[in-house]
Amino acid sequence: MKVSFHGHAVVLIETEGKKVIIDPFIKGNSLCDLRFDEITVDAILLTHGHGDHLGDTIELAKKNKALVVAPNELAVYLSWQGLKTHPMHIGGSRQFEFGKVKFTQAFHGSSIINDDTKEITYTGMPSGILFTNEGKTIYHAGDTALFSDLKLIGELNNIDVAFLPIGDNYTMGPEDAILAARWLNADLVVPIHFDTFPVIKQDAQMFINTLSEKENIKGKLLHPGESIEL
Repeated sequence: MKVSFHGHAVVLIETEGKKVIIDPFIKGNSLCDLRFDEITVDAILLTHGHGDHLGDTIELAKKNKALVVAPNELAVYLSWQGLKTHPMHIGGSRQFEFGKVKFTQAFHGSSIINDDTKEITYTGMPSGILFTNEGKTIYHAGDTALFSDLKLIGELNNIDVAFLPIGDNYTMGPEDAILAARWLNADLVVPIHFDTFPVIKQDAQMFINTLSEKENIKGKLLHPGESIEL
């Protein structure tokens, strides 16, 4: 299994001939290295409906005839846009041909904001995602604050890689993410959701160093386009 990071919270998983992308914020993402016209995916997994995570889902899904797996209200909304969707909810899991998906809690918001009409469309509960295939488990925390059940998620799952937000302001900051990493007990921690905008600027390497030196936790800073093999 190959897992690559592409700026902000974009994670691409290549497994058994399938490509699965999480939160495909591409065109408006100044840190994203992907060329939209060249992206091919079989499935899109969404943590919530905010524009920097929903991103280019509609166009990408239509171009690739890809299945979109998302929390129920967001999946229903996207089905109304003509997409093939599979609605799920927190605590639920399902085995797909590309891997097993389970949604977890995340403490955040979830909506689609139309600045032109000044309307906000609620898109259900935000979530994290546990993705399992080839005997490996990836945890994408989505946008979340620190919460104590992260410890339970770590106890119930053997997590190979945990993608954790560190940007602060909208999500956990580095200090809380360090505690989250301790509770999750993943083999590897990768920071996400930082530097894309001035308000979430962080020293990600310092976060990695702190994990190693103070917590004895293995972390890795992935620059956009870099990958790991599991």
